[in-house]
Amino acid sequence: MPSAVWRFAVVLGFPLGLAESEYDAMLVPGWGCVVVPMLSVSQEALAFLTLGLVRPWGEVWPRWIPCLRGRRIPVLAAAVPAALGAFACTVYGVLFVWTTLHADMAITPWGEWVMTVCYVPIVAWGPLLAVVTTHYYRRRTHAEVSDNP
Repeated sequence: MPSAVWRFAVVLGFPLGLAESEYDAMLVPGWGCVVVPMLSVSQEALAFLTLGLVRPWGEVWPRWIPCLRGRRIPVLAAAVPAALGAFACTVYGVLFVWTTLHADMAITPWGEWVMTVCYVPIVAWGPLLAVVTTHYYRRRTHAEVSDNP
């Protein structure tokens, strides 16, 4: 969520210590005003799906989905995309750290501090998603073995 808030602040023109050249690189104003918010909305929607790994609606299809309502969600249908997401988030986190340490951004020290604070949760997201995915898979496969004597 913090990185999405930071991106929306960039698009809305809040002073975040970035030089004009950084806004130009993000195409703000311009296409970046569409792409950057859509990235944030997509990120938050995918993050919301993580709750399905720890909530009952991640095990049984909701009532509002025709033809599937009430049926158990196949374990791999949730675990495989979650594992791929964990991998992608981990790679993104590593690349973020690498590029931040090696980038020559035109940003003030306080602006860099704000940006780093907003993006640090993404660095942890991948490994934490991997842990939750592993727990989901083990819990669901153990429950299925127990249900079938």
